[in-house]
Amino acid sequence: MQLFYHPELLSNTFQLSGEESKHLIKVLRKKTGDKIHFTDGKGKIALCTIQSISQKSATLKILEEKVEPEKPYQIHLGIAPTKNADRMEWMTEKAVEVGLDKMILMKSDNSERNFLKSDRLEKKAVSAMKQSLKSVLTEITTGQEFGDIITDTHYESFEKFIAYVDESIPNHLFELANPKKNYLILVGPEGDFSPEEIKAALDAGFKPCSLGSSRLRTETAGLVAIHTLNLLNDIS
Repeated sequence: MQLFYHPELLSNTFQLSGEESKHLIKVLRKKTGDKIHFTDGKGKIALCTIQSISQKSATLKILEEKVEPEKPYQIHLGIAPTKNADRMEWMTEKAVEVGLDKMILMKSDNSERNFLKSDRLEKKAVSAMKQSLKSVLTEITTGQEFGDIITDTHYESFEKFIAYVDESIPNHLFELANPKKNYLILVGPEGDFSPEEIKAALDAGFKPCSLGSSRLRTETAGLVAIHTLNLLNDIS
């Protein structure tokens, strides 16, 4: 199955323009009458047929649709952007494929980069969602302060973890997390979290966790955390 993206699947017919239309018509050489699956990135998947094609757009009609059941858990990752923007784009793509619900790019004391273009990351997320046949688009927020994240009341009911370099941390994330819960896990920058940030997070109810014996790059640690929580739920 090939999956396309259109953010609004509210009426029986809709117009597709821009990159999605170009890919549909010029690259895949789809024709009038062909059937294609679309997602709105909010859980809906619709089987559509091409009604008409012009040079720069296509009109599609929804034939049938379904809403995918919601997962019984959510994974939110707070991560400090790496100095190399390409590495964060790569991580975004892989995080969506593995199964991340929300990525929060945060500012921390040792951050080497405080700003990243969210539009480039969102394009990577859309592409990865389609490639991995997911119906929900990963939410991406940028520029969040570390202090604001750890005190956000939205996360009061979440299981909250902070991963940092400390060989004395005895428990792996897989051992600490409970299945079928909502999770917020924080991964620090290349210089790790500052002692003050770690203390503030622990005081706010975050549990320190290990991601294994290897010292991981920031983007690798983020992916390991996401995969670990998905694996825990898949086998439970």
